[in-house]
Amino acid sequence: MTAFKAASGTTAGSAAGSAADGPYRVMVVDDSAVIRGLLTRALESDPTIKVVTTVGNGQLAIDALTRPGSDIEVAVLDIEMPVMDGITALPKMLAARPGLAVIMASTLTLKGASVSMKAMSLGAADYVPKPTTTGAISAAADFKADLVAKVKSWGEAGRRKRGLPPASPNASAPQRVEAPKRLYGAQPVKLRPMPPILKPECLVIGSSTGGPQALFKVFQAIGKVGHLPIFITQHMPATFTTILAEHLGQASGMPSAEAKDNEPVVPGRIYVAPGDFHMVVEGNAAARVVRLNKNPPENFCRPAVDPMLRSIAKVYGNKTLFVMLTGMGQDGLKGATELVNAGGTVIAQDEQSSVVWGMPGAVATAGLCSAVLPLSEIGPFVKKTIGRGTA
Repeated sequence: MTAFKAASGTTAGSAAGSAADGPYRVMVVDDSAVIRGLLTRALESDPTIKVVTTVGNGQLAIDALTRPGSDIEVAVLDIEMPVMDGITALPKMLAARPGLAVIMASTLTLKGASVSMKAMSLGAADYVPKPTTTGAISAAADFKADLVAKVKSWGEAGRRKRGLPPASPNASAPQRVEAPKRLYGAQPVKLRPMPPILKPECLVIGSSTGGPQALFKVFQAIGKVGHLPIFITQHMPATFTTILAEHLGQASGMPSAEAKDNEPVVPGRIYVAPGDFHMVVEGNAAARVVRLNKNPPENFCRPAVDPMLRSIAKVYGNKTLFVMLTGMGQDGLKGATELVNAGGTVIAQDEQSSVVWGMPGAVATAGLCSAVLPLSEIGPFVKKTIGRGTA
């Protein structure tokens, strides 16, 4: 069984140096000077990010982290490099800088996805799927947006853990007017009563930014479940969902794979929504099947949590336990509303332990949750609930 470490950006400890205000301080590690330049320009297009160092291999990254006065908070780390590759450098970087969030930049291939998941087992915070050519990187608006969003999310999570405020823009950078990212923290959370007798017939999980690490931790706590199916939608591209399912199987000891269209639903199995497909469930208690479709993206996502939940509400109703983990945006809010109206039970990850309290914050502040828990408590809670049939 793979032992997944907590991501550095969400653990105790603090990045050394003066990273207490101003933009998030980022290091870019890539053996291509051209790509380092492209990534730097993409990151610094946001005024809350400052690339303070760029280096060409893992050894130079370690040297930069151990330099007196270094205040790097987030590192974007390539995998294949001379002298010292990213996987070799990763644990050394984390040891050199407790609290550092390392985001792996890997290609959209099975090999790249597999290495990214291995990196997260070694403590990497997250990953970004990187286009395979410099021209594609330069033109890929989605990649740039994903990179910027994840750097900001992990930078903020690290500062929040250290009791520091989010980044303020670099005074010398072009200013932009942006909506605040943390939309829910000031709003109260009103909990629904927990059903006195909760006997779930399925476990459903939605997640996005920070989700892979959160999923690994939850499944390590849950362990092997034999009496009900588990459905997961994690915002993630194709190939990466294949490897995610494999690693969730290793973490839980359960059969786990990307769902297939018309696949029968059986207890004791994890079904992961494949990248670029919505996953829904159809049928009745006598015979349920998974269906995949390429309906339009919802909440800018495919797969999305909302269509999964709408189908679950119809098929399982009040026999559903839904867990909303860390993630950006509001995907899952509408579906969770339908699920609660059908009698289902919703729990969410709390703000303090979330990388981004968007998706869980949306359902929590809408009054849909029966519990809002730290990540460390979600797995044990779920295990108790589905194992005993009571809350």
